[in-house]
Amino acid sequence: NGITGQIIIDDVQRDEDNKIVASGGAIDPSTKKIAITTSWDTPIPTSISSTLYLTRYLDNATYIQTTEADFNAGTLTDVIVTSTADGEVTLGSGGNGDWCDPGTSIVASLDLPGNGVAETVSAVEGKVFIGTGENASGESFINIGISNDDPPQLSIAGTIDGYKTNDVFVSGTHAFIATDDKQKDVVIIDLVTNSEVGYYNGSNGFGFSRAEGVYVVNSVGYVVIGTTLQTFDLSSFSGSRPSLDSLFLWGIGQDIFVVDHYAYVALEYLIAELRLVDVFNPSNISLGARADVNGERGLEVFVNETGTRAYLATDESPSKDELFIIKTDYSLASKSDANFNLQVISSYNANGMDPRGITVVPGNKAIIVGVNGEEYQVIDISVETSPTYCGGLEIGTGLYGVASILESDGDAYSYVVSKENNNEFKVIKGGPGGTYSASGQYESATFDVGYSTAFNRIIPTYITPANTSIQFQIAVADPVAGSCSGVSYEFVGPDGTPGSYYADEDVIAFQNDGSNYENPARCFRYRVYLSSADSSATPIFEEISINYSP
Repeated sequence: NGITGQIIIDDVQRDEDNKIVASGGAIDPSTKKIAITTSWDTPIPTSISSTLYLTRYLDNATYIQTTEADFNAGTLTDVIVTSTADGEVTLGSGGNGDWCDPGTSIVASLDLPGNGVAETVSAVEGKVFIGTGENASGESFINIGISNDDPPQLSIAGTIDGYKTNDVFVSGTHAFIATDDKQKDVVIIDLVTNSEVGYYNGSNGFGFSRAEGVYVVNSVGYVVIGTTLQTFDLSSFSGSRPSLDSLFLWGIGQDIFVVDHYAYVALEYLIAELRLVDVFNPSNISLGARADVNGERGLEVFVNETGTRAYLATDESPSKDELFIIKTDYSLASKSDANFNLQVISSYNANGMDPRGITVVPGNKAIIVGVNGEEYQVIDISVETSPTYCGGLEIGTGLYGVASILESDGDAYSYVVSKENNNEFKVIKGGPGGTYSASGQYESATFDVGYSTAFNRIIPTYITPANTSIQFQIAVADPVAGSCSGVSYEFVGPDGTPGSYYADEDVIAFQNDGSNYENPARCFRYRVYLSSADSSATPIFEEISINYSP
């Protein structure tokens, strides 16, 4: 008969005054917009439309959990409740301090031998290694023992002299220091005997002979000398170590970090401040992708353990940012392409501080240290598109290096070195606490409605930084002997089975077969499953809203 009909059902949004708006509001789970259109072609094409709204009006209610007190009532398994924004659940991140309050978390300090200026610091559990590079008045290499006490006790375990040290890297029982010595660019130190046992004499970096950064993976050493990245053999640690390859970087190398098959090099270069180098074959290395961030010198680089994010610090600028979060989770072909430009996800302004060191610590925090301004700054990178300052510390004499450690017993610390005359080395306790875990579970306390009702919709709010994930399940059950106490709960996802999980806002499944999961019912709980593939990152569960009605 030439007549057609169409019915479109849409969500409805409401503003903070509960008024219906076309966009920019929150979805009302209890209201739907119904648009009905009827059209015909003869005698002339015509259509008529009508819009109506259907709303639950009888006992339409919402159960919300969002505060610290709400979450503390639940059961925590390898997760913790924090109060950064008045209540959230995260994976345990280690430490009993507070990364965002370093001024009250300095737990130990030590006066270093000599009068040199410590320039670099590296750490493993129970040990910290410091190099003096700004002048030659101090020890080249200082081995500091750190006890597992609270607060930790510090002691000098050994020293090496004779060089100006620009970088320190530790692997197993050996330390590797990058020096100003043109005949010994990298010096190898046996940490058991506290003695020099070997060295690498690299090629001159096109007129720039200062070795700035050193890194070791398995039996290969990596060093940036002037405008070159050089690899050398470490199948043995004694004597002169042979070269494997050398690559021109088109810039002066300042720092190096190696993850998987790529070296990440911070460059003093106007076109690219970060350059990747494909080191899959250490005897045949090649230029990879690059990041052009601000035209200043790239100074320090840190890469997360999965190789998906790089954190680059550059020279201070009165008009530009100094910390950059760079996306590096690309295909191998893209990462190995010298013409491929890496995406800068976001940046942070250090407000007058000239960076000298960077690290990323558990709990979605980055720490940068430097000279001028506030020399120790902690940045919350939970939302990596918008890094925000969360705390800091002003020393007055500058900080020249930072390292962090998560101990096996769950303690978390950062270590810094300053230019002070005394107590140049400082230990700062981190947080937010809880034994570190790569996965954990939060189960809510029971919500007893008091009568049988239909649970309609789940609306969670959360943050998932790179390499983290979060999932949800809910449980609804009938009371036992008139009470929710003693009820056995079956947790399910959107299809009503234990094998499914909610990933976002969704409809809650109905089921009324008289056993296990029931909806409508009276007793309600939810679970949150958190996981991370990166020890420095954790998902953040912030709020859950459950709509229910008769």
